[in-house]
Amino acid sequence: MKHARIAGLCTLALINVACSNGGSQSNSATSSASTAPVAAGAKTIGVSVQNREAQFYQDMENGMRAEAAKYGYTVTVVDANRDNARQQSQVEDFISKKVDAIVLTPYDSTAIGSAIVEANQAGIPVFTADIANTSGKGTVVAHIASDNVQGGAQAGKLICAAVGKSGAVAIVDEPEVTSVADRVKGFRGALQANCPGVSVVADVDAGGQRDKAASDMGDILQSHKDLKGVFGINDDSALGALTAIKSAGLTGKVAVVGYDATAEARTAIGNGEMAGDAIQYPDKIGALTIDTIHGYFSGKKSPPFVKVAVGSYTKANASKP
Repeated sequence: MKHARIAGLCTLALINVACSNGGSQSNSATSSASTAPVAAGAKTIGVSVQNREAQFYQDMENGMRAEAAKYGYTVTVVDANRDNARQQSQVEDFISKKVDAIVLTPYDSTAIGSAIVEANQAGIPVFTADIANTSGKGTVVAHIASDNVQGGAQAGKLICAAVGKSGAVAIVDEPEVTSVADRVKGFRGALQANCPGVSVVADVDAGGQRDKAASDMGDILQSHKDLKGVFGINDDSALGALTAIKSAGLTGKVAVVGYDATAEARTAIGNGEMAGDAIQYPDKIGALTIDTIHGYFSGKKSPPFVKVAVGSYTKANASKP
């Protein structure tokens, strides 16, 4: 196994690794940041991100690069562009290049298993970040992600605070994604614990996409005239729902809670258009992923799930300097 070759790791020269500026490389399946020449024996980590256009993954990538520079590791990041076949091919390319570790944020959690098996057979350790492998195939050393059950509970508490002890709410969902399923589990649990009189009257799959979320939310508003709130499982879902609410003239009457606290969502929260967000820390997820890989290279045993706590963001946070 490659992780056995760790002698002298602490004496490696520090390598400067360029940080991503995000966005401009998002359509390339093989793009990577420029790096300085790699010192003899330095480690290379291949990362396949499911959607590099997303601000969340840009922040996670930056966290990886900054932490990798501390250890002298080279990080090569490619964009699967929400395409499982492309992601499978990217893993095969990493294998052919004999990288020392692979990090995946799977686009399809159930289909990614065969690629993980290939990496296992090649003796390359695999780690997942943000989204887990649920295929039942292949071995993942560790999964590093937000505690999405706890994050979903934060969103549930925000909805309870916004709508009161009773009423109808909706979920704009993406159930095939493991992290989202955990968010919804936490959200429903928080409603039961904190405002059991609030019921979920609609749970629609908008695929995490803003346009679809806006369309689906319009349908929900037509079917449920008494709706008091909605939970969007990411900020595209929440902001899409907000678009429909604005179009219906219901701004401020239907509370919107999202997940991620992107810049656009924070502005909407500051303006009073959204009640709040669960806030993740993707840069910390990225840094902890590299730390976990470094520990593996050093012979340390990692827990199978490295959890990152999720906070909450409200208008009170927006008003702080």
